[in-house]
Amino acid sequence: MTELLELTALVEAPPERVAEILLDVRPGGRSPVVTGGEGDEFVLIDRGSHLTVTVDRQARSVSRQGEWWYRGVTSVEPDPRGSRVVHRVFNVAEKNGWAVRWVARGPLSAAPASFAETVRSLGEQLGVATRMLD
Repeated sequence: MTELLELTALVEAPPERVAEILLDVRPGGRSPVVTGGEGDEFVLIDRGSHLTVTVDRQARSVSRQGEWWYRGVTSVEPDPRGSRVVHRVFNVAEKNGWAVRWVARGPLSAAPASFAETVRSLGEQLGVATRMLD
């Protein structure tokens, strides 16, 4: 597994409060990352692809893994100013990993705007300030 991208933001709320929303993936849930599943591991179909969603409550993270190369993990970590929300994209291809550099261009280009929207939604739901970090 190779990390392709890491994005980080600050949410000015305690990690427990941020994780409560991020991990609420149930149908009708509040998570801005993904909703629609039952339990802490389930499969969704998104634009014709199967995504395996895994919630790790102890690690305060939600991961989405596609059928071939994509794994995205969004997690909440403590920060002196509140919480650090981190989104990482990994190449998990077991075969033809060399082709990922071409296939991944679209998802990697879209990730910063999508992550910024996730962070904005978390801040709005919590009524706190957020900002992207380098």
